[in-house]
Amino acid sequence: MSAEPGTLDAVSLRADFPLLSPDRPGGRLVYLDSAASAQRPRAVLEAMDRYYETTHANVHRGVYAIAEEATRLYELARDRVGRFVGAPHPATEIVFTKNATESVNLVAYSWGRHELRAGDVVVLSEIEHHANLVPWLMLADERGIELRYLPLGSGYELDLSEIDRILDGARLVAITGASNVLGTVVDLAPVVDAAKAAGALVLVDGAQLVPHRTVDVAALGIDFLAFTGHKMLGPTGIGVLWAREEILDAMPPFLGGGEMIRDVRLDGFTANELPWKFEAGTPPIAEAIGLGAAVDYLRAVGLDRIHAHESALTAYALDQIESAHGDALTVFGPTARAPRRSGVISFAVRDVHPHDVAQVLDTRNVCVRAGHHCAKPLMRCLGVPATTRASLYLYNDETDVDVLVDALGDVRRMFA
Repeated sequence: MSAEPGTLDAVSLRADFPLLSPDRPGGRLVYLDSAASAQRPRAVLEAMDRYYETTHANVHRGVYAIAEEATRLYELARDRVGRFVGAPHPATEIVFTKNATESVNLVAYSWGRHELRAGDVVVLSEIEHHANLVPWLMLADERGIELRYLPLGSGYELDLSEIDRILDGARLVAITGASNVLGTVVDLAPVVDAAKAAGALVLVDGAQLVPHRTVDVAALGIDFLAFTGHKMLGPTGIGVLWAREEILDAMPPFLGGGEMIRDVRLDGFTANELPWKFEAGTPPIAEAIGLGAAVDYLRAVGLDRIHAHESALTAYALDQIESAHGDALTVFGPTARAPRRSGVISFAVRDVHPHDVAQVLDTRNVCVRAGHHCAKPLMRCLGVPATTRASLYLYNDETDVDVLVDALGDVRRMFA
């Protein structure tokens, strides 16, 4: 079987990514770990280098030419990122953080500690990454809030049959947009509708969603969106929190220091305007500029084309894995042609530890992830301690899948 005629030419795209060069010493990487961190195109690397070589200065402070240019580039990146996710007011609703984890923590520490009291309800799901679980567990320990969970149901989808009961009295629903383990893309519409009917706000962890599918926060009707640069072709050290302007305006600062103030006295301070109220200290300037370049790259390729390419390639991969290894391997996730499925493929090879699988694959230059993927409660639901995970992106193609499938044969022969 062959993937449907490509909407993307992955081989041509790979030429934009230095680390994926076929001339790389040691041979071309078959990089199947984009769910952990995607590779960077040359345009992102060059944008950051150009800033450091020609424009580096601190932002919002200097009145000399390169400082003003640095500020312009930094705020331009904010605008680009905001428009990428459909923010109605990018200039005030996009907060740059360190990563998606910090974005969720910002909401938990600022909104949560300001708004939630003992007995208030926050609803999560059983498929959450620790980044959208531990901050709420910490708040539950501190404030005595109640945590409820949407369970994992059949077909590796969330079971929403009892959602109205689970959301009764809830103040917030914090839910992933796509599972980093199962490849399940959550149907957010019924969750948002139920949350609004219950009077709850909605936070979406978009780390695995924003890089792969068109996201429009206004159309979704959500209140918070957290995502990260390094999973969407951007640099590490830069994350994003989008939130509705009126909510951010009512939230107290998260961190204290420079930049987040309008005035400081010995007996108190006045917080700065949005979004700088939440960006204490020198921000990740070069990283924001790199993320802006990554957004431009993704826009040029086209999110719809990326989605179509990944869907066809994922179906091909699942079919090939089942055909070659279905007797010795279990895949945890929706079927090959499920309508809501990402390119994340988690599996277990019978009687072989996931770490051993990953190490054998590495001898063939196949890069996959092995472990609990920062989702230990989900691992317990699945009844396994860990899985091996391959994740596909715009620069992968059938040849990558074929190498993976062939290398899995090496694993089975080695541990037979």
